[in-house]
This record gives sequence, structure tokens and C-alpha cells, in this order.
Amino acid sequence: MHIPVLTSEAVDALAIQAGGTYVDGTFGRGGHSREILARLGPQGRLIALDRDPDAETAARALSDPRFSFFRTRFSALGEVLKGERVNGMLFDLGVSSPQLEEAARGFSFRTDAPLDMRMDPSGGATAAEWLAAAEEQQIREVIRDYGEERFAKQIAAAIAAARRREPIVRTRQLADLVAKAVGTREPGQDPATRTFQALRIHLNRELEEVSLMLPQATAHLAVGGRLAVISFHSLEDRIVKRFMQSLSRPDVPRRLPLRASEMPQPALKLIGRAVRASAQETRRNPRARSATLRVAERTAGSLDPQHIRIGPGARWRN
Repeated sequence: MHIPVLTSEAVDALAIQAGGTYVDGTFGRGGHSREILARLGPQGRLIALDRDPDAETAARALSDPRFSFFRTRFSALGEVLKGERVNGMLFDLGVSSPQLEEAARGFSFRTDAPLDMRMDPSGGATAAEWLAAAEEQQIREVIRDYGEERFAKQIAAAIAAARRREPIVRTRQLADLVAKAVGTREPGQDPATRTFQALRIHLNRELEEVSLMLPQATAHLAVGGRLAVISFHSLEDRIVKRFMQSLSRPDVPRRLPLRASEMPQPALKLIGRAVRASAQETRRNPRARSATLRVAERTAGSLDPQHIRIGPGARWRN
């Protein structure tokens, strides 16, 4: 049974209105969606998105006339909403527990399985295919940048040498290669953790998806609507934090002398501090240990897409 993270905190943050319209941008197995539906009235609506076919199967089991599901990336949010303004959106980023636990998906190094790692298995290159075709330098950069792995150079070299002998097509095969290439590792962490994370993020364009989704989500929020985002590692959280902070400051040219009353209203207002799982939830669900929830509210301030830029390092600026 999949246990969603920070369920009460995230849904509380949406400040559900009984007749409002809400978006669960990462349906997963529907834990957050069910909690939102429980708080909606008969006229309320919930729109859910997910690119995973197993999530689509789980969504079919949720029989509720207020609920609709779209199998798509959350960067396609604007195409789904078609200009509609909603009262709140929740995004639970990263890989889900069922994806990790299903060996055939190839996300985990704890069991031997085909090296796949695609969130949508119907398209795109598998991890095995990418490792077979990528240049050693590209492999090193992906592991360094997305895994924050200090042994990226050694791991990339080991992969390049190994694939000359035979294709790297199994999860344990890759994990064993990494273990031999990594000098030391933090207590309790498998040597392959950062490499598997990096490949998964790269193959599924996870950071790009977040960067593309956030402006669309903000543009489709009604005034007073809330945006709640749960992230699980520093790269995701950095994008979310910088985006929310950027749009919570007045958009004015530098050195332009303005009185406080003349300052334009920013597009977002930050709600509270970052929220992390309690010790009780972490004991019940260890995955919650790295979760961070950030919340912002849409104001009446204008949102000019020209003032939002996505750089290679996912840095947000006004």
C-alpha cells in the first residue's frame, strides 16, 4: 500500500473550498487525491495528471463524478486546463514508492531487473539504451550534476570501460560497477544511490518538467488559489524555492525610485515556512525523511512570462 507523504499538511495548505476546482498534478496511487475529494463538496472538482500507466490504472478505480484524470506530463498542465483558473494545485515530485518497489521498472538497485527507469515505459530511451549511446563526458556530467556525485568521473570511466566488454542492461550490473568505482560513501547509503538518482532525473527530464510546470501552474491559479509542492531532493527544492521567492517580490527595474505605495503587487505570496515531515511520520514512512513542502498563494498581481527565465541550472530571476 502506497503511503503518500505530508498528506494532511499539503491538503491543509490548499485551504479547500467545498465548491472549488483543484489539481493533483502527480496522481501516483491517489492518496492525495482521495484526501482532496473527501474535503470537497458535491459541486467541487478535482483534475489529476500523471504520465505513469500504472497511475492511470489506479485512477480508473476512483469512481467519483467530481474526478477526472489525464495521462500526461505535468508540464502539459496548460493544455489540460485550457485557460481555466483553479483554486489550488498540489504536486508531489520525484519517483513514487510503487515505482521503486516494482522491480521490472528498473528504478531500484536493490533487486536485479532490466535497466529501464522510464516513468512512462511507452516511449523514450531506457537507461540501458542511454548508457550504451552516451559519450563518457556526458555520463560524467549527468551523474555529477543530477546526482551531486563527487566520484562522477570515476563512475563514468568504469561504465565506459565495462560497456566495451558487454552491454550494461541490468540494475545489479550497474550497481556493482558503481560500488567498485566509489571510494567512500556516507554511512547507511548505498554507493549506487546518487548514480541511479541522476540517471532517473535525466531520462525523465524531471527538473525540466518542474521548471516548465511552475509558471503554468501560477498562471492558472485564481486569485487566492494555493500552489503546494512537495520535493524530495535539493535540486527540485531549489527550483521550487527560487521560483516562489522570485514571484513573491515586486517586479520593478533596478534602481527605479518608487514609494512603497507605488510598488507593483507580486504574483505570489509565500505561505509560511518550508514544512518537513514529523518524526512520527518519518518512522511510519522513511521516504518522508527527505520531503519538503513549500506553499504560495496567487495574488491579484500580474504575471508577465517575459520576466521568468529558465536557465541551464534552473535558476529563476525576475
